[in-house]
Amino acid sequence: MLNSDLDIRLEPRIKELYQLHKERSANVDWSYHEFIPWDKAMSFKRVPWDESQVTLPEGIIVAIETALLTEVNLPWYTSHLDYTFKNSMEVINDFVRTWTAEEDQHSNLLETYLLVTRNVNPTRLHELRRRVVESGWFPDFTNPLATMAYTSLQELATLVFYNNIAKIASPHDKELATLLRRLAKDEALHYAFYRDTVKAHLELDPNFIVYFENVIINFSMPGAVMPDFNDRMKTIAIDANYGPLQYFDQVLDVIVTYWDIANLQPTSEDAKQSQANILKYHGRLKRIRDRHLVKK
Repeated sequence: MLNSDLDIRLEPRIKELYQLHKERSANVDWSYHEFIPWDKAMSFKRVPWDESQVTLPEGIIVAIETALLTEVNLPWYTSHLDYTFKNSMEVINDFVRTWTAEEDQHSNLLETYLLVTRNVNPTRLHELRRRVVESGWFPDFTNPLATMAYTSLQELATLVFYNNIAKIASPHDKELATLLRRLAKDEALHYAFYRDTVKAHLELDPNFIVYFENVIINFSMPGAVMPDFNDRMKTIAIDANYGPLQYFDQVLDVIVTYWDIANLQPTSEDAKQSQANILKYHGRLKRIRDRHLVKK
C-alpha cells in the first residue's frame, strides 16, 4: 500500500508550483479596504440598524453571509492543515502559511461590506459568527493526500461560488460584484496549487487514487457546520446561481477531467476499485444533470 503522505520525489515540482503561486500572487496583491464603499458608512450608535436599510435581494444576502460564515473559520482550517502536513516537506508548510495570510483578508472584506452597506443586522451577524467559530471544523480525514484532494475541490467550489454570485449581484451592486471577483482570483491561485499537486501525484503513480475516492464522493463544504446550512444552500441554489447542477458542471466535472481519472491506469486492485467508484459517482450525477436539462 502506498504511503498517504506526499511523495518526496515530487518536492522539486511542488517547489515550482509554490514559486509560481508567489509570482502570480505578487502580481495581484491587494488590500480589502480598497473594495469597501466607505462613503456609505454610518455610525450604528448615531443611526441604529433597521431592516428598511437593506438594499440587496434576500438570496444574495444569504449567499454573502454564508460565504462570510465559511471564511471566518480560517483558524480551524489552518489548524487542520498544520496538523495534517506537520511531517511533510517544508515547501508545503511554506504554502500553508502563505495561503493563511492571503485567506485572512476574505472574512474581513465580506463582513465589513455587509456592515457598511447595512445589508445585515449587525447583532445577529455577530451572534452567528461566534456560533460558527465555536463549532469548529473537524473533517473525517487527516492524511495529506486526502486533504490535498479536499482543498482542491473546496477552493474550486469557492471560486465558482464567488464568480456565480457576482453575476447575479452585478445589476444590484457593481461594487459587490467587483469584490466577489477579487476574492475569486485568490481562490483560483490556491486551487491551482492544490490541484496540480494532486495531478503530479497521479502522474507519478495512479495508485494514489485510493486516497482521493472518499473525499471526491463525500465532499461537502466546510461551511456545513453553520446553523441552517442546508436551508441556506437551497436559497442560494434558487436565487444566487450556485446549486447541485453548478457543482457538477463547474466543480466535480472539471476536477475529474483535469485529473484525467477516466484514463488512469492503476495497478493495484484497491486503486482500480477507487477509480471505478469515482467514475460511477460522476456518471450518476451527470445523468441527474442531463435529466434536469431535458426537463427545462
